[in-house]
Amino acid sequence: MSRQAVHAHRICAAPGQRAARTLQSWLVLVSILLLALFPTSCNRQLEVVPPNPNTIKIGYFGDLSGPTLNFGRSALNGLLMAADEINRAGGVGGKKLDVVIEDDQGSPERAAMLVTKLIREDKVVAVIAGGASGSSLAAAPRAQAAKIPFVSSSSTDPAVTRTGDYIFRVCYTDTFQGEVMGRFSTDKMKAATSAIMVDFNNPYSRGLSDFFELSFTKRGGRVLTKQSYAQGDPDFRGQLSAIKAAGPDVIYVPGYYGDVGLIAKQARQLGLTQPLLGGDGWDAPELWSLGGDALNGSFISNHYSADDPAAEIQTFVSNYKLLYGNLIPDAHAALGYDAMRFLIEGVQRAESMDGTRIRDALAQTKNFQGVTGVINLDAERNAVKPAVILKLENTVYIYQETMRPEK
Repeated sequence: MSRQAVHAHRICAAPGQRAARTLQSWLVLVSILLLALFPTSCNRQLEVVPPNPNTIKIGYFGDLSGPTLNFGRSALNGLLMAADEINRAGGVGGKKLDVVIEDDQGSPERAAMLVTKLIREDKVVAVIAGGASGSSLAAAPRAQAAKIPFVSSSSTDPAVTRTGDYIFRVCYTDTFQGEVMGRFSTDKMKAATSAIMVDFNNPYSRGLSDFFELSFTKRGGRVLTKQSYAQGDPDFRGQLSAIKAAGPDVIYVPGYYGDVGLIAKQARQLGLTQPLLGGDGWDAPELWSLGGDALNGSFISNHYSADDPAAEIQTFVSNYKLLYGNLIPDAHAALGYDAMRFLIEGVQRAESMDGTRIRDALAQTKNFQGVTGVINLDAERNAVKPAVILKLENTVYIYQETMRPEK
């Protein structure tokens, strides 16, 4: 692999601090060094790096050191892999991609500040957001105001793209994801009743809860009880005891992996044996270290399966494992990969670095062949594509079936 593969900047900052640091090396070294540097902080330097006429700057921000760090790091791995492939193929019009990387630490306020910095100081032509909907909701208005294209890899809250016409996503929305699990639980699992555990502070969790309930009840199911918690809570026994008393057929837990693992373990300790259901927020290796065997028999909706035999998916999985020490790419890695390729295809069709022309080209995307499915955009610039259902068993996500949007 060429040393020119990817020019990845990481400017790490805590409130009131920032420094520019450039890592130019092999792509694997970039990822390893970034992971090693995440916990550190640096001194702020206000100087703006002069633009290099031979590069195209793409901004990236995501949670690289906060409560959902696996999302941001996986998306970054996929994004850098795509950038490396593009650069080794000649770049865009002979110009190499230069990825400017920022850690929002899982903070929406910080995400908004970093997008402003990427646009004003780094002069990026577009921004890719990796991770949670809350951060994208806070940051997207900054890109919209500056007329800089903004592509979310995995923020599924429908409100994200409603920010404005410069905001796109390569993932499906919670409207579809919640509907899919409601349909699967009634049609395939034959569940007649359910309970819901919702993180009331999290727009992702609230949205999935609402859309699951709508889908489940539309098909004749009944939600017996809804219990709430806050991200980071250590004890869920009170809510789970109320669910046990209600006696539902299934329990829907649309949260993030850090909480879900503990909820699953405490549910089994209380004698709850019902299947747990969830969404893409469960997809992280850390889930198993937290929940262990308590997760067996659960089902989640997700964006793709690494076990899918499709040639394009197996090629992606093989290349990713070769690049990242036999690590199996999760959905966030696949979405990060798709986000970069989706964006750069738009840049190529625009034949310009002008934000408005890139936006117009992205909006006209049709039948984009992504690893996570063929992407067409609806009127709100959301990806319309299938979801997959995965069963959790002995630390493995087992492909069950593909669920397509209902007409």
